[in-house]
Amino acid sequence: MAKKLRPSGGYRATCSFQTATIIYDATVWFCEKFLDARSRTVDQMVQAARSGRQNIAEGSRAAATSSQTELRLLNVARSSLEELLLDYEDFLRHRRMGQWAADDPEASEVRQVPRKFRAGRSDQSDLTDLTDRQRWALYARWLEHHDSAVRANAVICLIHQANYLLDQQIAALEKQFVEGGGYSEQLAAARLAERNRKKAGDPCDPIDPVPPCPKCGKIMVLRTAKSGKNAGKQFWGCSGYPECKGVVSA
Repeated sequence: MAKKLRPSGGYRATCSFQTATIIYDATVWFCEKFLDARSRTVDQMVQAARSGRQNIAEGSRAAATSSQTELRLLNVARSSLEELLLDYEDFLRHRRMGQWAADDPEASEVRQVPRKFRAGRSDQSDLTDLTDRQRWALYARWLEHHDSAVRANAVICLIHQANYLLDQQIAALEKQFVEGGGYSEQLAAARLAERNRKKAGDPCDPIDPVPPCPKCGKIMVLRTAKSGKNAGKQFWGCSGYPECKGVVSA
């Protein structure tokens, strides 16, 4: 089987998706217990929670064909969870219930769940190795609490965790995109390599079509001009961009 240029999938094993799953389940059951089912807020909260989870999955699946699509979907997930965060904060404020401060003991307890779980294991496993039910059970004391304020505050803590994880993913993808180019650039480079291999007539000794940067010597990345008189045309740009702006015509 041919190897994909870029991997995709695997989202079920990521901390961001697993945390988003807990948030989605907690939101559905929170709304069922504490909000009027006919309220528009219920639909908005459930859809925001679902969007956060689903877009992480869709972004992961899109990774094999489009870096930009993956980034866009992760940003949609991030925005959806931010919207949900505001809904929970509004719930507490409108009912004059207190929101946990960052240094509140309960908030700290929720944040420390993964660390305490790992500390109590001798096999180096973590929350990503558990089933959805097992992960839920670790947070059940807050997420199944009879007090709506406790549940809302716990979900707020989890949303902050999920948003932090997504911020890390997005930053890593942006860096990867800048340094290595997107899928179309990688595909074009692979196509050129195959073309040169066939021209050489020796499948065991392919010619590397990627030139070194004339300024710093780093490997070049095939890119496509987005604007200007050369818009749409491809060129080789230094992988060290933006520190190095070396270019070579493709």
